[in-house]
Amino acid sequence: MPDFSAGAAYVDGRYMPVAEASVPITHWGYRRSDVTYDVVGVWEGNFFRLDDHLTRFRASRAELHMTPKETDEDLRAILHRVVALSGLKSAYVSMECLRGVPVPGKPRHPAFVPAYTIAMAIPWVWVAPPEMIERGMHLMVSKTPRIPPECVEPRAKNFHWGDLTRAQFEALEVEADFAILPDLAGNITEGPGFNVFSVTDGVVSTPIRGGLDGITLLSVMELCEEQGLELQVREIPIDEFRNADEIFTCTTAGGIMPASRIDGRILSNDRPGPISRLFLDRFWAKRAEGWHATPVDYSAAAEPTPA
Repeated sequence: MPDFSAGAAYVDGRYMPVAEASVPITHWGYRRSDVTYDVVGVWEGNFFRLDDHLTRFRASRAELHMTPKETDEDLRAILHRVVALSGLKSAYVSMECLRGVPVPGKPRHPAFVPAYTIAMAIPWVWVAPPEMIERGMHLMVSKTPRIPPECVEPRAKNFHWGDLTRAQFEALEVEADFAILPDLAGNITEGPGFNVFSVTDGVVSTPIRGGLDGITLLSVMELCEEQGLELQVREIPIDEFRNADEIFTCTTAGGIMPASRIDGRILSNDRPGPISRLFLDRFWAKRAEGWHATPVDYSAAAEPTPA
């Protein structure tokens, strides 16, 4: 009997323990980063906003002209199954689509390289550990700009992390936790794996371009409406961002993540600000109440596993 305790994976029609899953080194998904992906969280036995993640993943595949054999309903069943096989109650669940190798006799062009699907469920991953979220992240604005959307569309999730990785080493040099990348015009975009927000005079703002259309960002929009707070989606110049009353971020693998410092400037007495704290608490309280929840079908683990 396979051991799925460390996680379960699906690779192009086959299920296996996550440690046995692999991508051939000749595949374009590896050699050219010709891949798109999405990540949905499972917390206490429930997917969060599963339909929204499936919709975004479909849009990302379309942007990259990828047409794997699995339908949305196939993928939904696959995601339930990898979580069920793992037995995990809280999990980081990834769905990925990548190109393999060119069809023999065809040009080495992506149009002639079949795409296939990978999925996996592993134990829950925190972008920032809970103790960092509690005290507030220390952020900095990097010198490295975000790759322009005219070159790589950030709304199609991808593994083009060269700019994000470079910016993170900038953050390390100044003893910050994470970098926030500007665009070439000097406006804020996003961080490595999360959307960003500023709060000034009670108004919440988030960048209009240059970053991912985050699923957790949709939840922040709903929290703003619930609390009667104005939300502006617009350009945010670097100086304005640095001088905000509060800053917070959001992501699937962490929810609401407040900041307490930006480029060394202390925010809100070096702790999450009142609106950031409110959103952090409300986010997890609503999750516990079943907000946008889809229960995992753990009975799917009993289905026959293809060899």
